[in-house]
Amino acid sequence: MDESQVAQVRRFNRAVTQHVGALEGSYLRRGRPLGQARLLHEIGPDGIEVRALRERLRLDSGYVSRLLRALEAQGLVRTENRTGDGRVRRAVLTEKGRAERATYDALSDELAASFLTPLDPARRERLVAAMAEVERLLKAGAVELRLEAPQTPTARFCLDRYFGELARRFETGFDPGRSNSATDAEMTPPAGYFVVAWLDGEPVGCGALKVGDGITGEVKRMWIAPSARGLGIASRVLEWLETQARETGLRRLRLETNRTLTEAQALYHRKGYQEVAPFNAEPYAHHWFEKRL
Repeated sequence: MDESQVAQVRRFNRAVTQHVGALEGSYLRRGRPLGQARLLHEIGPDGIEVRALRERLRLDSGYVSRLLRALEAQGLVRTENRTGDGRVRRAVLTEKGRAERATYDALSDELAASFLTPLDPARRERLVAAMAEVERLLKAGAVELRLEAPQTPTARFCLDRYFGELARRFETGFDPGRSNSATDAEMTPPAGYFVVAWLDGEPVGCGALKVGDGITGEVKRMWIAPSARGLGIASRVLEWLETQARETGLRRLRLETNRTLTEAQALYHRKGYQEVAPFNAEPYAHHWFEKRL
């Protein structure tokens, strides 16, 4: 990695933390540090599970507990259990907490405007565009890929979203029972693998590999949440599956796709897959692809 790039990132970090007041003990002059203020924002009007809060902010559980205790002592937050499972706690804003969050929102708008006010319109557009690009790239770098058992609630969530999107987009709808199989057993090691992409503590994509005969594998169940598209997640999921295929000893991969999924076709072409003659009787397929590993 280029040392000048690292130095630039550090300069950027110093400039931003100073401008937003992250170093101040009383963030936005409300008497508490940035960490507590950020938790009020993330808990939101509907509340959030504490473990999801930890994952979203990538914070140590002990630190999150200390922040929540401080907010509880101020009468802004309460934690509760709605499931009967003592391990599942939910953080909820009190009425006072909701009012304080609204105050932070107004002050945060003022702070954001302070970035733009000194600039002329052209430079404002440049700054906003640059910030959007930085946000997009940081999000792309924050995506994590994790092997997941296909029968877990997380996996079922992804697959349900995948099936629902196909049903909406395919001209004839989509019935998983008519499609070529990708059963839980076929997506469980060593017969196969199911990977989930995570961003900000939420599952935002998935993909599966069927090992098959040990020579030719199949890529299945490729899906990315609409909110996370444009971050290169589909490429990373496909690369993960290809790496797993090589480590398993497969010599080639195959997949098929519907003609309405033009973005998927473009991805496969970019990743070196060649369109070939149909190799199965998948009723929803119009294009068949193959890649030698």
